[in-house]
Amino acid sequence: MHVTTWHVEIHLSEDGPRTRAEAVLRTTAGTEVRSTGVARRSPDDRDAPEIGDELAVCRALSGLAHALFEASVLDVEANTGASSTFTM
Repeated sequence: MHVTTWHVEIHLSEDGPRTRAEAVLRTTAGTEVRSTGVARRSPDDRDAPEIGDELAVCRALSGLAHALFEASVLDVEANTGASSTFTM
């Protein structure tokens, strides 16, 4: 049995009503995939930073999943010489 660990780092920054999350995946093969997510608090909403963090991270991780999927499709095509029919 072979076990591999990949690490995802999430960096959060806030600027007034705007929260930005950057998710970075690093694989043991040296691949690095990045995605960002942004959340904006409406001026009418109460200040609850954890909600902005959650939403921004959710968007960054969703983007990361899509970017990783696209990278894997390209890898399959490069290794097989055929167009991929994978869907997410």
